[in-house]
Amino acid sequence: MNSVISVKNVTKIYKIYDDPKDRFKDALGLEKNKQHYKNFYALNNVSFEVGKGEIVGIVGRNGSGKSTILKILTGVLNPTEGSVHIEGKVAALLELGAGFNMEYTGMKNIYLNATMMHVSEKEIEEKIPDILAFADIGDYINQPVKTYSSGMFVRLAFALAINVDPDVLIVDEALAVGDTRFQLKCMDKFTEFIQAGKTILFVTHDVNAVKRFCSRAIWLNQGQLIMDGNTDEVTDRYLDFLKSDMIISEFLDSVNRNKEQADQQHPDIDLSNVDIVSIHELHMYDDQGSEIDNIIHGSRVKLKVSYIVADETIESPLLGVAIRSIDNEYICGINTKLDKKTIPWKKGYNEIELYYDNFNLIGGEYYFDVGIFDNTGIVSLDYAARKKTFFVQMDYIAEGIVVLSHKWEV
Repeated sequence: MNSVISVKNVTKIYKIYDDPKDRFKDALGLEKNKQHYKNFYALNNVSFEVGKGEIVGIVGRNGSGKSTILKILTGVLNPTEGSVHIEGKVAALLELGAGFNMEYTGMKNIYLNATMMHVSEKEIEEKIPDILAFADIGDYINQPVKTYSSGMFVRLAFALAINVDPDVLIVDEALAVGDTRFQLKCMDKFTEFIQAGKTILFVTHDVNAVKRFCSRAIWLNQGQLIMDGNTDEVTDRYLDFLKSDMIISEFLDSVNRNKEQADQQHPDIDLSNVDIVSIHELHMYDDQGSEIDNIIHGSRVKLKVSYIVADETIESPLLGVAIRSIDNEYICGINTKLDKKTIPWKKGYNEIELYYDNFNLIGGEYYFDVGIFDNTGIVSLDYAARKKTFFVQMDYIAEGIVVLSHKWEV
């Protein structure tokens, strides 16, 4: 990985005093043989790397260390232990306007903050028209910021942070600020950054936003890195944890037990009759995780496809799932190559999950085909026709093959 952000064994410890007098004793060096404080680990030995162009979401409860790691990355805080390295120019949408001098005019604060972000005077002068147009505060730019409304203040701070053409954008719950029109401008700019291949680190409590924007997620809990990987898997585990009412150690033990039980279901995979790969099973689940044979129209459906790999040397194979009607009409075919996903490919048992967020086929009987192909999608490594038959339950609300999202207007 061509790392743009490197975080190695970072720990941040705060001293917590039960009595203010103890803080005073420590400051004066009194009672040196006695420890007057407890160590609070805001971060505990956290390590991860972010590659160029990656969009990584960080999730976790309040107090998990999310904001702490961002402040360390932006240089607001220093780690107690460990190291952080960032390549290129960084723009941070953390505490917007935190570096502003309230007595200075908006224009003076632009130059002040540009200096703090290591942006040259010549470069910031070139950016000022864009900053002013984005902030849209008119002649107030020449007034002290202490006279600004909260909306004007935030708009200027946001406009400055995102118009310095950063290589790395660090965002902490500040994507949509100000009124609705300004929020739209913010989201347009964020989308522009994504399309330009900027590296983005995104912290939010909105798990759906992480799913929408990020290809990878990091889960922090009480200062520790719990999971780092595929966005859907990490965020789904995190949401399960929030629902579980367990402490983190109990939850992780439960997850590991379930994995062990799943592995035990396939303890003796017979590879003797498998040349390259063999499609094993297809299971279907509803939104509550219960296995189903029939689908309610418009519901969320998960497929779990398992397969047995005998030859690990095949490069970048793809897995496809097709839906056909009972009279063999081809309804829909999707595959992991088109969706830019890499399937697990280790010797033995493997599985992958596929989600349909809104299964809106017309009521009737259908079946799934499952196929695994080489990376061109031409050579079939294994194909299972009619792997699973299912029935879509639907009230009489439309005709045809699929019910498209729609509305009527008079």
